[in-house]
Amino acid sequence: MKTAQVYKDKIIVKNSDDINLNNRKGAIVKVLGCGLCGSDIVKFKHNIVHDGAVLGHEIVAVILEANTDTEFKAGDKIVTSHHIPCGECKYCKHGNVSMCEHFKKTNIFPGGFSEKVFVSEEHLKNVAYIVPKNITDEEISFYEPLGCCVRAIKRCGLTAGDSALVVGLGSIGLLMGEGLKAAGYKVYGCDLIPDRIKLAQKMGIEAFNSGSLNEFESIIKSKTGNFGTDSVFMTSGADKAIDVALKAVRPGGKILVFSSTPLSNGYPNNEIYYKELTILGSYSPSPQDLKDSYELITSGKVNVKNLTTVYPLEKIQQAFDDTISNKIFKAYIKM
Repeated sequence: MKTAQVYKDKIIVKNSDDINLNNRKGAIVKVLGCGLCGSDIVKFKHNIVHDGAVLGHEIVAVILEANTDTEFKAGDKIVTSHHIPCGECKYCKHGNVSMCEHFKKTNIFPGGFSEKVFVSEEHLKNVAYIVPKNITDEEISFYEPLGCCVRAIKRCGLTAGDSALVVGLGSIGLLMGEGLKAAGYKVYGCDLIPDRIKLAQKMGIEAFNSGSLNEFESIIKSKTGNFGTDSVFMTSGADKAIDVALKAVRPGGKILVFSSTPLSNGYPNNEIYYKELTILGSYSPSPQDLKDSYELITSGKVNVKNLTTVYPLEKIQQAFDDTISNKIFKAYIKM
């Protein structure tokens, strides 16, 4: 079978050994396509994974063979996530599921950028769903990334009527904005790239250019009764985005960190102290967050249409390059 593997500073397509169940509980699936996640980009750019690693986890697939106690069977088209928490450890009991050791160890094998993948029984029981016939493969591939956004929104603990600013309007920023709108909050957005701002505006997000901090601060203040936004969702991976967040958030507000930054700069201690800011992070979703995400997409409450650019597996390197250079919003690798 074909797999796309990391090799030095490239992604190459190679023939690999086929996989089968070998009496294991779970399923062998034929991958129809897999979304390219920002975490895949980070792992590739910063050499976090070893040569030969197969990245990708946002898969849409058809079950070829199943040995399962669930209702899934051969021929079913499914979407699944890649991590499952244990539900019993200290982290899980405190709601920090993505810190769970079991969560970190579970995964699909060998990775989503592969013609075939093994999906465990645990995945089938907890994070796999049938793809409805009226939903395209590209749309349902947002199931896991939207689940991440759902979790972030829940963790921020906003109240009815609150406002939110999304800093960074790439695919995750747009997803975050859609999730916030679906939850009933007033959503603003900002970016430096005009095409992103225009698309956000088409999707019903009041979006602005944040290139001039003073001008941007004035706009946000004018929109929020001179307070600033109740919350800021940091979906940008730029260090300067921290300055944008601090200009926009109101005293007593919250900043939800949803991205890493190159220099790993922190939020100023005195800003947090004197303005009573809450800075919190959010990483990966729980099974319940994923269920909520599935329902948001399949019900049409979240719009994920026309956000993807489709690439064949043979052009996966171009998909990585185009994503890194901001030529596209979201890549979907079709097998």
